[in-house]
Amino acid sequence: MRFFVALQAGVGVVTAVAAAGKPERRTFRKFTYRGVDLEALLDMSTDDLVQLLDARGRRKFKRGLSRKALALMAKLRKAKREAPAGEKPKAVRTHLRNIIIVPEMIGSIISVYNGKFVIQIEIKPEMTSHYLGEFSFTYKPVKHGRPGIGATHSSRFIPLK
Repeated sequence: MRFFVALQAGVGVVTAVAAAGKPERRTFRKFTYRGVDLEALLDMSTDDLVQLLDARGRRKFKRGLSRKALALMAKLRKAKREAPAGEKPKAVRTHLRNIIIVPEMIGSIISVYNGKFVIQIEIKPEMTSHYLGEFSFTYKPVKHGRPGIGATHSSRFIPLK
């Protein structure tokens, strides 16, 4: 049971919120991209959305999307359409790492090739305006351990027997 202390006119008054029978409700932070909420982003036209992107994104859209990018978007729309209500859509495989994530992609699952494996990514609202390749690492981060043989000059004199 949580108690909150409210000070009124110098006198401490203790009130029990849990005793009222109302459980505390968790409030989630509403997603906004540059001051525009998610519902408005989804309803926005492509031209208006492009104005919200950074300079690199505006340039990419101004120069036009490739046929491969448009085909990927069509596959994502089809996967979302065919998915049963309340379930995640089927993953769409691609090698395109240079596609900017737009709000239309949110909720989709994309399998992005990293040069060796295909890594599945579920697109979330926070990923808007990032590239697909940013979420599919092409290398394995180094885990530094103990130095091996030949790592230092003194290790030359360690007998190998």
